[in-house]
Amino acid sequence: MIALTGANGQLGRLVIEHLNKAGASGIRALVRSPEKAQDLVSSTVSVVQADYDKPDTLTAALSGVDKLLLISSSEIGQRTRQHKAVIDAARDAGVSFIAYTSILNADTSPMILAKEHRDTEAALKASGIPHVLLRNGWYLENYAGTVAAALEHGAVVGSAGNGRISAATRSDYAAAAATVLAGNDTSMRTYELAGSSAFTLADMAGEISTQTGREIPFNNLPADAYAGILVQAGLPQAFADILADSDTAAAGGALYSESPDLENLIGHPTESMKDFVQTQVG
Repeated sequence: MIALTGANGQLGRLVIEHLNKAGASGIRALVRSPEKAQDLVSSTVSVVQADYDKPDTLTAALSGVDKLLLISSSEIGQRTRQHKAVIDAARDAGVSFIAYTSILNADTSPMILAKEHRDTEAALKASGIPHVLLRNGWYLENYAGTVAAALEHGAVVGSAGNGRISAATRSDYAAAAATVLAGNDTSMRTYELAGSSAFTLADMAGEISTQTGREIPFNNLPADAYAGILVQAGLPQAFADILADSDTAAAGGALYSESPDLENLIGHPTESMKDFVQTQVG
């Protein structure tokens, strides 16, 4: 039995899709609100409640599970506690293998987001459960808003400077997770999952310019100024600060890697920034 947390989220749904393509059977989708995920139910997929804040639901949801994909929680600031609750429940339920969606370069990353991932990696190590770390790079989809804003306002803005970003689509990362879960290798491994080609935000601005026939520059801003623009666009201050911090870290290489792990797992190059921009401007 393969189970995954956050199964009703964007990444979780894609993992289920790729597991089905791989011929996996006995997939258990762990969700907070089962009534909102009934469309996932099929001959191969069951849906059960699993609430990070209700440990009893976690233990019951993981009963009989062999492999677990722990998709990192979306609740920044609560992840360490929530993830540890899942790991403890997995140990109690006798789960024999966990794959965890961490962050690229987690052990060295200066990003604010990296700390809770490091905490979770440490909790996995302390649990004694065989596990794999899927250190996902940035999602290309994170830049959908960037492209939309560039089209509306005539510029790409950010704080990433000349930092190169090895991003890939959610589907690419989901395919890698499904490959690991559907495989027979349960040894302890760490995958640095990065896009096949890297780009700067200036490269992205240039690609938008090429595809639209407009002159779209990249305006590199101090982190506080960029966070202010994000707040004006409607984001909460705390989340805007995290995104600005991530951009600043990217300027120093935190979101860059030459690792071929992702391409090797999925068996083909990841979707390019050029192709992603085309989907957004087309």
